[in-house]
Amino acid sequence: MLALILFYWIGKYFYNLADEFDKQKWGYAILGIVSYYVGCLGFGLICGIITEIVSPGTIDTINETLLSIIALPFGILSCYLLYKYLEKTWKKNNPNPIDMLDEIGKQSLD
Repeated sequence: MLALILFYWIGKYFYNLADEFDKQKWGYAILGIVSYYVGCLGFGLICGIITEIVSPGTIDTINETLLSIIALPFGILSCYLLYKYLEKTWKKNNPNPIDMLDEIGKQSLD
């Protein structure tokens, strides 16, 4: 149940960001949720590999619920990093209409 609330908020933020820059809203909302899963999966793989190297056979006794709670911040961090990357990239590529007003009527030298 808590995961659904988390997915709602992640999707909402990405949906609003895509709406602000006139991109595909639902595609980026789903991308935000996928980035959460990728962050959790990446942490789980790294944690599992390190655990097997340090203490072979211990991975079978790890509590999956505890591991998913520990992976939660890494999933949220991956969403945050993707969100900031998209926001920065789209702001850089989105021309400001007020700055473009000065360019009206000027001839280009092409």
